[in-house]
Amino acid sequence: MFAVIGAGAWGTALAVHLAKAGCAARIWDIDGAHLHKLANDRENRRYLPGVPLPGAVKPTGELEAVTAKAECVLVVTPSSALRKTFRRLKPLLTAGTRIGCASKGLEVETGLLAHQVAEQELGPDYPLAAVSGPTFAAEVAVGRPAAITVASRQRDQALWLARKLNAGALRAYVSEDLVGVEVGGATKNVIAIAAGASDGLGYGANARAALICRGLAEIVRLGLSLGAEAGSFMGLAGLGDLALTCSDDQSRNRRLGLAVARGTPVNEALRELGQVAEGFHAAEAIHKLSRRLNLDLPISEQVYRVLYRGQDPGRVLEALLSRPLKAEDEAAA
Repeated sequence: MFAVIGAGAWGTALAVHLAKAGCAARIWDIDGAHLHKLANDRENRRYLPGVPLPGAVKPTGELEAVTAKAECVLVVTPSSALRKTFRRLKPLLTAGTRIGCASKGLEVETGLLAHQVAEQELGPDYPLAAVSGPTFAAEVAVGRPAAITVASRQRDQALWLARKLNAGALRAYVSEDLVGVEVGGATKNVIAIAAGASDGLGYGANARAALICRGLAEIVRLGLSLGAEAGSFMGLAGLGDLALTCSDDQSRNRRLGLAVARGTPVNEALRELGQVAEGFHAAEAIHKLSRRLNLDLPISEQVYRVLYRGQDPGRVLEALLSRPLKAEDEAAA
């Protein structure tokens, strides 16, 4: 039995998928009214309309009841809530409980990845497995083909969770590069905001492709500085997730970029999304990390300036285009 923590679109989609794969799932959310509506409607009409909850998915209001006897606690909250969530879960966990995390983001205050926050709050007895890759919740929930990566420093943990998730049209792969998989999932959202802004300004497909390619170079640069393996960024949680998020309007982060480029104030654009755009928070976290690590991440930095300093998206993209000439391999370093 799985305990799914977080009843947003992705948490609900994973609970639905697990149920279809033969795993019972109890789902909990900090928003009690939302959870009550899920239980009554048997559908997440706010975040995943049109997808009925299978009988094996049980919205449950008491966190203790959700985690009791759970083989795996799968955390799917916004990254900003991870520390509080892990802290709240710790006294409820028992020996042998597995911890998975399908959140994609960095802790703004510290720049820590999800597994690092988990280590601080849960200690060494509960190693985390991260779930990432190019997936939109609505497509996974209705059984359309998709592929994900499950990463853990303990390969047996990754294999166990991958086998549970590998069902129907969802293919799961495993990795031991936990840092690389988490960095890819967190940073691609910032590049997606840039791609959305570029399209919102009418710059076209060539500019979007250039942003994806140079954005990937930034992701690799940051990942390597944090101890990731370069090859991970050519996989599902790197290039795959980046390409998806930058190119399809199902992406909240891409839609944020589109809205801001068309003149919508950032706060209003965030409000209209109705859900968390992780790239907004990741932009601030990466800005702080790049300063601390002395890294040149020009696309991420310009996204930060648009979102947090009120700079004009058109002028910011022009600044990127006017950077000094470099050899491509030098620019990737």
